[in-house]
Amino acid sequence: MRKISIFGATGSIGQSTIDLIRRAPDAYDVVALTGGGNIAQLARDAIALRADVAVTAYPDQLDALRAALTGHDIEAAAGPSALIEAAQRPADWVMSAIVGAAGLAPGLEALKQGATLALANKESLVCAGSLLLETARRHNARILPVDSEHSAVFQGLVGEDMAAVERIVITASGGAFRDWPLADLKTATVAQASSHPNWDMGQRITIDSASMFNKALEVIETREFFDVRPEQIEVVVHPESIVHALVGFNDGALMAHLGAPDMRHAIGYALHWPDRRDLPVERLDLAKLAQLTFRAPDPARYPALQLAYDVMARGGLMGAVFNAAKERALDHFIAGRIGFLDMATLVAQVLAQVDERAGEHGIDDAMTLDTVTRMDHLARGEVDNAILKQTG
Repeated sequence: MRKISIFGATGSIGQSTIDLIRRAPDAYDVVALTGGGNIAQLARDAIALRADVAVTAYPDQLDALRAALTGHDIEAAAGPSALIEAAQRPADWVMSAIVGAAGLAPGLEALKQGATLALANKESLVCAGSLLLETARRHNARILPVDSEHSAVFQGLVGEDMAAVERIVITASGGAFRDWPLADLKTATVAQASSHPNWDMGQRITIDSASMFNKALEVIETREFFDVRPEQIEVVVHPESIVHALVGFNDGALMAHLGAPDMRHAIGYALHWPDRRDLPVERLDLAKLAQLTFRAPDPARYPALQLAYDVMARGGLMGAVFNAAKERALDHFIAGRIGFLDMATLVAQVLAQVDERAGEHGIDDAMTLDTVTRMDHLARGEVDNAILKQTG
């Protein structure tokens, strides 16, 4: 019986993971489930899966979690230190699905225990790719990709020589505004940005899809995970979300991974790797699909993509700055303080400001959890300061 933990259990990735686990309950021993403010869901899942411990990220929710677990032999805990302690509990396989930079520290701790880390938290590689990969190497742990695009690339590379890879093409749905007139984006609302045409995801990642900040993070993640040059990474808009990624080789061949837009495919591949197992996902009817379309992303519509390449060219701890600035700009958009297009403008401004004072800020310091955290706090503060100046 495999010991598993799920970090970010109440989110869309966590719930899809739990769906697969519940289909084979005798195969898994659930160690830890963690979540945020959805205490009822966290408690229900912990009880159903007979988890050893349930952890909420919010200390003020501890009493509510304890009450929801009354009568069950399940430990309740709360707060960042409890997340770390849960990650230190021995497990064979750990799903890292906490949204944002908050997923980095638990993921590092899981790797230190030698666990296989199923990585849905792309921010970890964006903020601290070399740190995460070196931690895995040092502790004989393994990282498996769970983003649909990176899982597709990973599968496309099975049995292949990386020296023969010319390019990696990751696809993007284009998000909620892919067909909007550019002039209308200025007045796009949070509600409009929160509706994805293909995928069922949480609000934040759905808005990131509309701005393509999500894809910008995935570009950096591709560079870190597969150790390719930035110029080898391409993005194409693929409205149907059927082709998740393609790998191009030096003989001109392109290997494409196709599948229905269902995250249980990538999760299941990571869960059962290196084997393939039956999964409850839709089987494609190619004749019914009839056609698949692709187009180049419009730089004016998706300025976040160029920012990703700028970040990779700059290097150092700029990935941590980029992610933190993006997260905080998104906070301000959701709160109604800035417009949809202002997010990219604000992030670009912060990147330029931090780079201009690189020596003062320590952007080229060695990558450790402390330095990554320091850059994260710095960037969030810079975003907030910029907002204060704008609002007077």
